[in-house]
Amino acid sequence: MTGRPARVVRVANFVTGRSGGLRTALRHLGEGYLAAGHEPVLVIPGTRYGDTRRPWGREITLPGPVVPGSGGYRVLTDRRRLARVLTDLAPDRLEVSDRSTLRWTGRWARANGVPSVMVSHESLTGLLGQWRLPAAAARRVADRLNRETLRDHDRIVCTTGWAAEEFVRLGGPGVDLAPLGVDLATFHPRRADPALRERYADHTEVLLVHCARLSVEKRPDLAVATLSRLRRAGVPAVLVMAGDGPLRPTLARRAADLPVHFPGHLPDRAALAALLATADVVLAPGPVETFGLAGLEALACGTPVVANAASALPEVIGPGGLAAYGTPSALADAVVRVLERPAVTRRAAARGRAEQFGWPAAVAGFLRAHDLDAGPRCSGVPATT
Repeated sequence: MTGRPARVVRVANFVTGRSGGLRTALRHLGEGYLAAGHEPVLVIPGTRYGDTRRPWGREITLPGPVVPGSGGYRVLTDRRRLARVLTDLAPDRLEVSDRSTLRWTGRWARANGVPSVMVSHESLTGLLGQWRLPAAAARRVADRLNRETLRDHDRIVCTTGWAAEEFVRLGGPGVDLAPLGVDLATFHPRRADPALRERYADHTEVLLVHCARLSVEKRPDLAVATLSRLRRAGVPAVLVMAGDGPLRPTLARRAADLPVHFPGHLPDRAALAALLATADVVLAPGPVETFGLAGLEALACGTPVVANAASALPEVIGPGGLAAYGTPSALADAVVRVLERPAVTRRAAARGRAEQFGWPAAVAGFLRAHDLDAGPRCSGVPATT
């Protein structure tokens, strides 16, 4: 492992000013790379060219078109321009966060003698299944694409064992496990706000929160259907859908007769933490989540999480919540079982689980994948269940 400072160029797609987990991870990892003495440079799509210094390092934006129906996500499609930028930056390491349109950068790195790491932020097998491809066909397509990813990059970083499985089953070398972290100071039980609770629910009601993009892969419709199921069962629950996305109009129509609130995207991290800490239960129904940073932030706020058992979240939440099969009835039953636990017990378990995940440990894991020194401020990667 080299101890000299390195320029780590990170290229990512599907990042906007209003995107959630990926942007949060890129920021915290960049800050950690800086603290360890390295030089992070982030290259992302935007409306126009830009070159700015941020607390997480240098940030370059290149013009990229909006993906139709994505709610504003952009991608880097001009390969020649991106290749020129990479050549000019002369990275010591390349870190890529998009296995679809940016996989070619691994071949650029190899041709230029630059070690490369691909960060797997999604399960291709799971996503293809969401697109209604039959399971056997989804596995075949995912295996072919994942073999190409393994071939084109020196290392693959996955944030959970669940996410790593589709690479491990291919028997390929170079897969590292590096869980993400959580800001334990910003996301804290003390953020709970009685006045905020009164805005959405009275003292007799159960406050549920769904915090994610309102897009197909997150399955926000399951959160609304879970609320409906709970209310039919006599549970006086209300739901706050924090976030925005292309499904918001459809969800609003479906929830017209239910106590569902749509505050939109919450860019203020303290405001988001207050909402998560004030909730009784956070719902994470997405079946293809490979980590679920919002779920971990909820745990840090002392709020238990009910997650889809098909996703990676059960591995992350551990005793801080419950996993259930991805149906409204199963998720509703899990909510009831969580609420049967004494509030002090369930909140302490949630916070205790989150305290096993810190950003210094995440930074250390990513830098180890790059074969770089993590510095004295980073500790070991936490164990996951």
